[in-house]
Amino acid sequence: MLLALVVLAAGIGLRDPWPPDEPRFALMARQMLESGQWLFPHRGQELYSDKPPLLMWCEAALFGLSGGWRAAFLLPSLLAGLGTLGVTYWVGRRLWDARTGLAAAGLLLASFQFVEVVKHAQIDPLLLFFVTLGNAGLLLHCLRGPDWRACWLGCFAAGLGVVAKGVGVLALLMLLPYAWARWRGWAVSGVRDVPAAGSGGQEPAVHGGVASGMDDGEPVVRDRMLRRGQPPAGGDGWRWAAGALAFLLPILAWLLPMLATALGSGSPERLAYVQDLLFRQTAQRYADSWQHVEPPWYFLGVMLADWLPVSLLIPLLLPRWRRALREREARVLLPLAWWLLVLLFFSLTPGKREIYLLPALPMAALAMAPYAEELLRRRWLQRAAFGLAVLAGALALAAGAWALLGQPHAARRIAAGYELADGGRALWWCVIAAGTPFLLAAALCRPRRGVAALLAGIAAAWVVWPLATYPLLDANQSARALMARADARIGPDGQLGLVLWREELLLQARRPVAEFGFSRPWEDQLRDALAWQAQRPGRWILLDSDAMGDCVDKARAWKAGVANRNEWWMFDAAAVRPACRPPGGAAAP
Repeated sequence: MLLALVVLAAGIGLRDPWPPDEPRFALMARQMLESGQWLFPHRGQELYSDKPPLLMWCEAALFGLSGGWRAAFLLPSLLAGLGTLGVTYWVGRRLWDARTGLAAAGLLLASFQFVEVVKHAQIDPLLLFFVTLGNAGLLLHCLRGPDWRACWLGCFAAGLGVVAKGVGVLALLMLLPYAWARWRGWAVSGVRDVPAAGSGGQEPAVHGGVASGMDDGEPVVRDRMLRRGQPPAGGDGWRWAAGALAFLLPILAWLLPMLATALGSGSPERLAYVQDLLFRQTAQRYADSWQHVEPPWYFLGVMLADWLPVSLLIPLLLPRWRRALREREARVLLPLAWWLLVLLFFSLTPGKREIYLLPALPMAALAMAPYAEELLRRRWLQRAAFGLAVLAGALALAAGAWALLGQPHAARRIAAGYELADGGRALWWCVIAAGTPFLLAAALCRPRRGVAALLAGIAAAWVVWPLATYPLLDANQSARALMARADARIGPDGQLGLVLWREELLLQARRPVAEFGFSRPWEDQLRDALAWQAQRPGRWILLDSDAMGDCVDKARAWKAGVANRNEWWMFDAAAVRPACRPPGGAAAP
């Protein structure tokens, strides 16, 4: 956990929110604090109905504790990531033993997608934690139970997952393979480990058919007895009903006040918010997605690429999983089956994003964990991991040196997009610095400890990269530099309006600004902005270059800069072409 804290927390406090998602949620959290309106998130003047408000609540609460946004906006993800690792270890230890729990948490921490997502302020780390906690509670109840407190905890966590992102209900799918296993007479409703003869009753649990040493490192012989499934004990109906109530409790605690306020106010905007959030952004988005359309096999490539290097173990584990299922090992069946159900659920919808499959990663790591120790004893696997470490380090050093010395067009374009001086030399040195730990770890660990070399290189790179690049890129990525230039341009008495804007601009504004809607067509925004500008002198409009159209004389406008690879321009009334001036509007002197 100390290693996880170092890796996941590296860079916190060194940057402001970065697009695409972080400025949006930080902006809405800040507006909640300023307005006191907690049930209906606002993005500027518009209601934001794409997601439930749980992340915004967490960011606002942690701002009150930390006293600064630079820490507050990343703390929910950090705490959720550490919590997910802790829960993964906990359920692995309860189902097998501490070594298996440690292996499951280690596999999760080694996965690229897990660390990459947790180091950003998105909703998905919260969803990941609640879904994993929900899975853990149900697994412990189904396989080590009956443990109704664990069951109710899992159901409650699934409900919180719904408040986080809607799909938290997927945790309850764990009951489907459990019901199937009971129907087929598998050893569910408790797994009892039986020590081998002569062991003095000190045998730990069988690792899914894989033998390993005891705590003192001595090999042992293992045996087990699996009880056949028993029908549910009588009188458990009210306990399952309590689980359903635990699931609904956090949902209703959010939903009922929101519905009562919306219906009581009679506001068309709030009623449209409820309609969009509860129906269009859920069932309609799943059945007929309007963005991110991908083929049904899309997530196979996601698992292979985004779960590296852990995904490379999946082909090696297929025979072991098959053998465990033939032996009716429910501890392997339930995580595997839930993983496949989630994969099927997201593969059936036309709209797909890489992040959707993240909640399946902890259960995949849990299914892999009983066999990790056996695989690590394979010499060829250690050598393959050593080769990957050397390859990763060499590629990073080669790419950094090529960009530094050769200054190819791609490197110059990247540097210009970040407004980096000197062709981005500092950024290319960061690339070299991130690759160096791989080669150093490989030199220290040698091929016989190749896995240690690879994992050490990955961990060090996750620490070096944010510490090196966050201070370098933050002014551009957060739009802080752009808004500072805009504030200086309009002068102490000027006013600024935004057209076709992004959330980071409003978040980084140094004084109150005017905005004319976020989701409205830019033509309508520009029309209203020009009318606003014509009402008094000293008003400037900041807009994306795509929205300048024919109404703005670019020769009389001022290029404010580049932020997130978008060009931003400013103009006063003198740059507005006469045909576009509202009635009564005049050019600024």
